[in-house]
Amino acid sequence: MKLLYFAWLKTKIGKAEETLDLPAGVATAGALVDWLKTRGPGFAEALKDRRTLRVAVNRRYVGWDFAVKPGDEIALFPPVTGG
Repeated sequence: MKLLYFAWLKTKIGKAEETLDLPAGVATAGALVDWLKTRGPGFAEALKDRRTLRVAVNRRYVGWDFAVKPGDEIALFPPVTGG
C-alpha cells in the first residue's frame, strides 16, 4: 500500500510518502493509524489525535472504520478549510 502524508503530518513524520505491506491484523483505516503510531516518536506525535486528522483511501474521503487492503493508496492530512 502507498501512504501519503500532507501538511504538518509530513513535517512531524519526516517523509511525504512511503510504500508498505499491510501489517497482519490491520483491516481498517483506524487500525492502520494505530499501527503507524507504534513506528516511532514522529508518527506517535503526528497521529496522536484522530480529531485533527482526515483520511482518504484511493482518493475518496472515508471514516476510520473503512476497510483497507493491499494496493490501496491512503492519504493522511489535517482537515481542509476554504477561505
